[in-house]
Amino acid sequence: MTTFTLGRRALIAAVAAIGLTGPVLADGHQVVDSIHFLIPGGAGGGWDGTARGTGEALTKAGLVGTASYENMSGGGGGKAIGYLIENADSNHGTLMVNSTPIVIRSLTGVFPHNFRDLTLVSGTIGDYAAIVVGKDSPINSMADLLAAFDADPGGTAIGGGSVPGGMDHLVAAMVMEAAGKDALGVKYIPYDAGGKAMAALLSGEIAALSTGFSEAVDLANAGEVKIIGVTSEERVDAAPDAMTMKEQGIDTTFVNWRGFFAAPGLPEEKLAAYQEAIAKMYDTPEWEEVRARNGWVNIHNSGADFQTFLEQQEQQIGDLMKKLGFL
Repeated sequence: MTTFTLGRRALIAAVAAIGLTGPVLADGHQVVDSIHFLIPGGAGGGWDGTARGTGEALTKAGLVGTASYENMSGGGGGKAIGYLIENADSNHGTLMVNSTPIVIRSLTGVFPHNFRDLTLVSGTIGDYAAIVVGKDSPINSMADLLAAFDADPGGTAIGGGSVPGGMDHLVAAMVMEAAGKDALGVKYIPYDAGGKAMAALLSGEIAALSTGFSEAVDLANAGEVKIIGVTSEERVDAAPDAMTMKEQGIDTTFVNWRGFFAAPGLPEEKLAAYQEAIAKMYDTPEWEEVRARNGWVNIHNSGADFQTFLEQQEQQIGDLMKKLGFL
């Protein structure tokens, strides 16, 4: 069984914030005085939206006094990671957002650091992956796709929006491996834009598309595709008719998590306060408004659990990338 998922676990205990990070309201509601969010990519991307949405919810709910944001693109996210490590002592008030690429890009050497070089704060949200086909495709399930692949492997290409060895490719390979097929035999075609991928799907250049679940839902709601498999443990409310891979006998799950990291050497009391603020955020209407607006899935994991998950994902992704010849 291949499992790329974060456990939905509450923090073990609430930690008092008094005297740790600045002023606290009389009722103890405010946990952290301020947070500076470091975003490893440009404005408008997934990292940017996650940091700004989290900051919005934390401040509007009164858990954090103020939030500020800094976009630092470069090196596939490596520039921001290097900056946080090299300036650790002066960045105890900073949280950096990141996601699955910190694992993939560390493995491939895009940057020299990995998650172990940082302080792990909390996995926060996730976006499952999905396999979709065109609305008029004769394929209606993963069984249909597998049958088409068995009949004509070279003519049953799967497309994606990431480069070979990127996340869409790895998800497609992982699903096919779990279905008993050889990942090396899967023809993957990358596209640099969603419109091009959709055109390829509708023209028959590819039989199916590997993409994020939230994007798949948008395409399905627009009547452009059918979702034939989702990499979640259970069906997701946003698309209740979309079957999971596991329901179809393909024992695999995957989530593109997003979460927060801090500088190495962060004092324990600061770490505890950040984790408490994020844990309490999930119970606020301010967070639910942000989450629903963005179509995110609540996937909360903190501290040691977060590290265990990342180590498992690193091993599983690394094994698959070796098989595919990318490591």
